[in-house]
Amino acid sequence: MDAEITFWPSGRAVKVKRGTSVLDASRRAGVSIATRCGGKAACFMCKVTVLPGSELLPMGDEERRKLAGLEEKNIRLSCQTRVSGKVEVELPPDPLRAAVAKALARQKEESDELW
Repeated sequence: MDAEITFWPSGRAVKVKRGTSVLDASRRAGVSIATRCGGKAACFMCKVTVLPGSELLPMGDEERRKLAGLEEKNIRLSCQTRVSGKVEVELPPDPLRAAVAKALARQKEESDELW
């Protein structure tokens, strides 16, 4: 084990072998990353944000084509991104929880307007 990856916002970390994908590391750490294609870069669901300073192996052509410039915002496909040292990634919020939070915030704004 010569690499370590930390998943945010949970802060869970796991040590893995160099070259392990972020998706496989998440499974070892018990962190859920949504995917439908089983890690074949077909569904585009497993996007994560890689924090600056993370040590990764070079991006492959397939991932670069799929991301179409999103890598400039530190967005990567967890199934294709391979670790080479210390890595930190931020997971997107769960879509259902994000929708509920947005609805609650909107409801609060509306009730505040009444008062």
